[in-house]
Amino acid sequence: MRFAEMDTSGPAAFVNGEILKMFVGRRVRTVVQAQREEGGVLFGQSTEWHQLTIIGASGAPMSHYVEIIGIAEPNQAIRAEVCTDFGENFGENCCASHSFPPVNSTMNC
Repeated sequence: MRFAEMDTSGPAAFVNGEILKMFVGRRVRTVVQAQREEGGVLFGQSTEWHQLTIIGASGAPMSHYVEIIGIAEPNQAIRAEVCTDFGENFGENCCASHSFPPVNSTMNC
């Protein structure tokens, strides 16, 4: 996994599966739930149940929530630059405990 310093010169638009197609060629960020992986390609489910293809991401445990930052490509795909694993319970308990799930560093992106 590669950790990048915050780059404010080219911010990434926060997208879901529905609007991803409007940002082809641009830098985007999204969160998917990992469904399966095949040959360095991660297939994930977006927040509104679209299947997204994440090119260049591997190592995410299945069912974990993963933030992806990368370049939007046609056909519901993103070429990953940075991947962050938020674990199995992303968003379910963080508001109640005022803390975020630990970041897992086992992913490659």
